[in-house]
Amino acid sequence: MAFAALAVLAGSVVLFPGTESVTKGIQSGVTPLLFAFLLVVAVVAGAVKGAVGFGYALITTPIFASVIDPTMAVVVLAIPPWMINVFQIGETNTGLAYVRREWQLVALALVGSVVGVYVLASVSTGPLVPFVIGVILLGYAAYQVTTSFVVVEGAHHPVLLGVFGLLEGFFLAVANLGPLLPAYLHTFERDRERYIGGLSMVFTVVFTARIVQMAFFTDLLTTYRLWLGCALAVVTLVGLLAGTALRRVGFDERRFDWVVTAMLVVIGLNILRKTGPAVVRRLLGA
Repeated sequence: MAFAALAVLAGSVVLFPGTESVTKGIQSGVTPLLFAFLLVVAVVAGAVKGAVGFGYALITTPIFASVIDPTMAVVVLAIPPWMINVFQIGETNTGLAYVRREWQLVALALVGSVVGVYVLASVSTGPLVPFVIGVILLGYAAYQVTTSFVVVEGAHHPVLLGVFGLLEGFFLAVANLGPLLPAYLHTFERDRERYIGGLSMVFTVVFTARIVQMAFFTDLLTTYRLWLGCALAVVTLVGLLAGTALRRVGFDERRFDWVVTAMLVVIGLNILRKTGPAVVRRLLGA
C-alpha cells in the first residue's frame, strides 16, 4: 500500500515539468480550470473504486477522452489504476491467494494486455470498442436486475473465466475500459473483500505490463505523460481512502449488489451517449 503511494508521489515530484508547462503538454485549449475539473473527476472515480472495487477507468476514460486526445487519455490513465490496485491488494489481503487459485485467468489477462498495447500503438479502433463494452454493460445489468442478483452456483468454468480474462486484458489495453471481468466475477463472487482483492490482483498484473510495454517497447509513454499519470494518481488517493472507508462501514451485501449494478448502468449509458452517434455515422457511411 505504502509502496504504491510513495511511487506515484515520487514520480509526480521528480518528473514535474514546471508550473508553466503543467497543461501545455496535454494539448492546446486545456485551461487551468478544465485541468482542475479533470482532477476532481479523478478524486470522484477514486472514491467509487474504493467503495465497489472497480469503476475508476470506466468513469475517467470517457470524460478525459472527450477533453484530450483519446490515445493520450488511455496512456495517462494507466498510472492511477496501477497505484489503486496495488493499494487494494494490500488493503484486502486476498490478492495472492486469488492468484494461486486463478493463475490461468491472470496469465490470459496478461496476454490480452500485451496484444492490446500493440493494437493501441498501431491501429485506430475509434469508438467501436467502447460502444461494444457499453452494450455488454447494459445487458449484464438488465440480467442482474431481472434475476434479482442471482448467484450462479457451479458455473465458474475455468475456460469461460479464461476467455473473460483475455478479453479484459485486451479491452483495458486498447480502450482503458475493463468491465467484463468485474461483471463476470460479480455473478459468482459475492464476498466483497475477495471480489475486490481478486480484481485488484488481475488489474495490477495487467496495468504493470501495460506501463512497462508502453515505456520500453513503444513511444506512447513520454516523460510528461508519466508525470501526469503520477500526479493524477496522487490526487486519486484522496478519493480512494474515502471510498475505502465508506465500503467498510456503509454497505451490506444487498446494497453492494445494487451499487455495483447502478454503476454499470450509468457507465454503460454514458459510454453509449459518447460513442453511439459516431458508430451510427460510421455504419451509415459504410
